[in-house]
Amino acid sequence: MQKNRAVLQGTHFLSGDLACAEGALAAGCEFFGGYPITPATEIAERMAKRLPEIGGVYLQMEDEIASIAAVIGASFAGKKAMTATSGPGFSLMQENIGLAVMTEAPLVIVNIMRGGPSTGQPTMPSQQDVMQARWGSHGDYEIIALAPSSVQEMFDLTIESFNLAETYRVPVMLLADATIGHMWERVKIPPQEEIPLSWRKKPEVAPAKYKPFKPDENLVPPMACFGEGYRFHATGLTHNEEGAPATVSSEAQDRLVRRLCNKIRRNTKEIMKIEEIMLDDAEIVVLAYGITSRAALSAVRMVRKEGIKAGLLRLVTIWPFPTELVTQIAKKSRAIVVPEMNCGQLVREVERAAKTTPVLLLSKLGEEPHRPSEISSALRKAIK
Repeated sequence: MQKNRAVLQGTHFLSGDLACAEGALAAGCEFFGGYPITPATEIAERMAKRLPEIGGVYLQMEDEIASIAAVIGASFAGKKAMTATSGPGFSLMQENIGLAVMTEAPLVIVNIMRGGPSTGQPTMPSQQDVMQARWGSHGDYEIIALAPSSVQEMFDLTIESFNLAETYRVPVMLLADATIGHMWERVKIPPQEEIPLSWRKKPEVAPAKYKPFKPDENLVPPMACFGEGYRFHATGLTHNEEGAPATVSSEAQDRLVRRLCNKIRRNTKEIMKIEEIMLDDAEIVVLAYGITSRAALSAVRMVRKEGIKAGLLRLVTIWPFPTELVTQIAKKSRAIVVPEMNCGQLVREVERAAKTTPVLLLSKLGEEPHRPSEISSALRKAIK
């Protein structure tokens, strides 16, 4: 019998949603605040069952606004905390996502994307929340968002999301979709001692000298938690290093907001995860993420057999976007094909980075992801 029920070591047959929940527990999550919504409900159900087994807390709130507020509070109380939702609930969370950014509350938000706008297609996949993830809350800020393409990655990247949130004191988003969330695959869960975990840095000064928003060299402030004896004032208002409001100070606004952005921008290389496949001699490149990258890989292999030198750039990290890398790849390519399950969102970033290299959007909406045949056909047309 396992000593630590938070890590179900071994090989399991799980859906993406269940793998996400198990990844959260393996990462040290002790609090989940959420509200049921298709196609993310299974994450909440699993956490409701599993958290009490390890002494954690599951809290179902009246809506998604209250859910993320509870998660922010749990984070400041010292717990690794998470919520999970889909499009309509994600929209409701946006103001409090801004609050988490401003107060630098580390937490994880899982969005199992479905077709929109509004109620849309509750049980069908999409990639329509990509830009909302980046720009959904008002003001200037940087965010981290990861896109899993398998059930195993739902487990692995949930852990990575917690590690990034704790390291940079920022909300981290896991952007999957209904297909990945409801897909069942084999998942290997390693022993606890083999799972790399990050924890927020604690202050090394006496409580009387502690400034909750005074950053270290990496621009991230050490974080005391409520109840640990440190004076900690957290506000969504523009504030100084002590946490006191400074709403009429241009200097305070400039210094604070630039630091919130730069703590991500200056660490982009450490944050970013990219998979480069057959790019060394590629004349045409597919840039894909999430569920579409599976079909993209099959398409690349298919046209390679026909003599077409194609390659795949798979973005595991969507935000921050790898502008410099895409620019470098574009210089060596005749064209870039971007399959997306939306009307064209991340493709705008690709176009900006690619400069003069042609970028072709392969857009798809509805009930199923791209097929390899659809992407391979686009590659053949683009290379002519």
